[in-house]
Formats: sequence, structure tokens, C-alpha cells
Amino acid sequence: MFLSALQSLSSRKVGSTDLCGPFLRALPVAGAAVSTLGDPLGSATVCASDARAARLDEIQIDLGEGPCWDALISREPVLAHDLQRSANERWPIASSALRETGLEAVFAFPLAYGRLGLGAVDLYADEATALSSDDVDDASALAGLAARHVLHRAIRAMDTAVDDQVDSFSRREVHQASGMVSAQLDITVEDALLVLRGHAFATSTPLREVAADVVGRRLDFSE
Repeated sequence: MFLSALQSLSSRKVGSTDLCGPFLRALPVAGAAVSTLGDPLGSATVCASDARAARLDEIQIDLGEGPCWDALISREPVLAHDLQRSANERWPIASSALRETGLEAVFAFPLAYGRLGLGAVDLYADEATALSSDDVDDASALAGLAARHVLHRAIRAMDTAVDDQVDSFSRREVHQASGMVSAQLDITVEDALLVLRGHAFATSTPLREVAADVVGRRLDFSE
């Protein structure tokens, strides 16, 4: 089931891809939600597998604390496998609110692309359960692919495309920078351009200036 989920999220069809369904197919969870948190995309639920998952995600966004926020900040999975019997001191208010819904377990994975921390993927279970190390690896891989779609959608939704910031004289530098970022992060040139566009979007910097910083070795995404 993981390979099927991986293939689904690997689709290049931005906007038509179901971001939550693959997590349910690949992992032993009952619900899933993908959310953006804080800068640069704002705090909002991107998708939820059902109304309950949307509500559980909304609780954390409204309170400004919870496993999703911890995953975003730490860039590591946050695993609460027995929520009803173990209060969390890092997010006591959210922990209490989530327990009141009857939730037994929640697992949060960072939604990040390159240097950009975008949000988190939350997975919910109705029984106290622990994810295996393979489950954690699978969920992390799927979250990485989901992040790519979320960033694509955000850039496409911008009123002014980032490409408009690039004139014909600077395109060569953008292509050069894409190649350098591709080597730095061991990703495709297409994805490297997405990283550059995302950084430009997040920092409100013209794409040509970001490219110039990469080519001039003032900005290194591998650091």
C-alpha cells in the first residue's frame, strides 16, 4: 500500500492530487490532515480526510500549540501514541482539548521543502497505538512529497507569478542557480527551481536576486 500511496503523491498534477488519502492507505491511522502553519503560507488546513480530522487540526491551529507545531519547529516526527494516559507538558492546553474529543493517538510529521518549514501532516488513531520505525519512515517520505504539492499550489495561487520577477536577461542566472541547488540538495533541476521560487516567495525577494545570491555563493541551501 505504501508504494501505491507514494505513486499517488508523486503525481505531477498539482491541485488534483488527494494529499490526505495516501496516508490513510499506507499507515494504520483513522484520520489525516495537512496544514500550513505560520510563515510563509499562513495557518490553515489544506486538506482533511473527514470532518473529525478537520476539527482536530483546527484545535491545534486555533490554540497555537500541539504536535503539529512541535513537528514544524523541530523538523522531526512527534509521536503521541497514548494521548489519553499521558499529558504532554509542551502543549498542555491542546493535549487536554484533544483528549476531550476521545482521541487516543496523534502523530505529526513536518511539512518542509528545502529550507522552508511549511506546516505539518497530522495522523490520528482511535486506539492507543505506536507506529513502527518503518511506518515513521513511510509517513516522513509521504510528507515530503505532500510538501512539494502544497508549495506548488501556494505559488500558483499568487496574484502575481514569481516568474514575472524574472526578466530575459536574468533567466540564464536562474537556470544556473537551479543547477547549483540541484547539486546541493541532490534533487531534480525542476524541484530545485521550486525551492528557489519558494524561498523568493517566503522572503518577498525577487527570484532573480535569490538566484544571484546562489550563483554568488552567498546562499547555500545545503547548509
